[in-house]
Amino acid sequence: MVRLIHTLADHGDDVSCCAFSAALLATCSLDKTIRLYSLSDFAELPYSPLKFHTYAVHCCCFSPSGHVLASCSTDGTTVLWSSHSGHTLTVLEQPGGSPVRVCCFSPDSAYLASGAADGSIALWNAQTYKLYRCGSVKDSSLVACAFSPDGGLFVTGSSGGDLTVWDDRMRCLHSEKAHDLGITCCSFSSQPLSGGEGLQSYQLASCGQDCEIKLWAVTITRVLGFELKYKSTLSGHCAPVLACAFSHDGKMLASGSVDKSVIIHGIGPQSVLHTLTQHTRYVTTCAFAPNTLLLATGSMDKTVNIWQFDLETPCQGSMNDPLKHFTEEWSEEDVSVWLRAQGLEDLVGIFRANNIDGKELLHLTKESLAGDLKIESLGLRSKVLRSIEELRAKMDSLSSGIPDEFICPITRELMKDPVIASG
Repeated sequence: MVRLIHTLADHGDDVSCCAFSAALLATCSLDKTIRLYSLSDFAELPYSPLKFHTYAVHCCCFSPSGHVLASCSTDGTTVLWSSHSGHTLTVLEQPGGSPVRVCCFSPDSAYLASGAADGSIALWNAQTYKLYRCGSVKDSSLVACAFSPDGGLFVTGSSGGDLTVWDDRMRCLHSEKAHDLGITCCSFSSQPLSGGEGLQSYQLASCGQDCEIKLWAVTITRVLGFELKYKSTLSGHCAPVLACAFSHDGKMLASGSVDKSVIIHGIGPQSVLHTLTQHTRYVTTCAFAPNTLLLATGSMDKTVNIWQFDLETPCQGSMNDPLKHFTEEWSEEDVSVWLRAQGLEDLVGIFRANNIDGKELLHLTKESLAGDLKIESLGLRSKVLRSIEELRAKMDSLSSGIPDEFICPITRELMKDPVIASG
């Protein structure tokens, strides 16, 4: 089962893209802004929205570490932001100044690719902010880009319908017509396909204006080199498909369409698991969170919907408590972001000095706050403990699949015979 748990309605124009890190959700819009939300309670961060672009923002993405956020725009720039402070790190100007339609980081955070309306693809060094290499496709706009999980190659999709595969030196390895009326999005599964010895094989999804979603096997061999092989087509949409994204375990693929629906496809065996119809206009973007059971979908209705999958959903895998597992994996920087979202920015330095990560956060007590962290203010200590309890309660509710209103607010146990007191 999947259920809608939150709706964000802060943008003033079409939502164009959304992206997750371990602790944050980023959204961007034709209203020229990027907004950041904490995954602990979906509250907007104090330094959000991020404003720099002078025209519509088309795409946003986090670096794999979650420390850097990239956004690109019709204004011809790709901006890198600190996801922990909202400060601008650098502004990358696309060669030729063409509107930038898509951007993505390599898996090791070393490079950032940006694709533009003139068909140019720029590969930037994400540490020095210098242009590394540049390539282009003919007679088309670049609208989609995705790195393979090992970072050895990346794929671009064009408005002309071509999938083009590049190596890390910007050499074109392969190009073929994939969608007759143009590609809109492409996405790699993080999980490798089974293959023989010496084979690296990954699953790629592409979608387009032809209303189709196609699955491909991308294989690299030492002997034969590179191969892109069509595998199958996923059906269900009755209009152009604008977005597709794999779940973190590769067992599901979400797609959003001009038909205003989101379809959750099961991968192996292939089937339609869910059809979500809450958006009132075209669905332009969808993204799964890493290592959690959350999906975000954005639309031209100016909203972003957050969906929670229950434990029996194939995405769950072998996790017994996925959301708690996700919180325990928070880095020290993720905890700092969470503190700021709770209005506790004055404690960021203390938590960093004591190396408090997600696991340590969940085990903090009033004694450790006073004795080990030397937080003298009783009010601050109480607020930290309340925020941690709220985080635990939300994790318990989401991981159990039980709506929070069915949980006792005091004991956090399922209420069997609840009554409403008269007011």
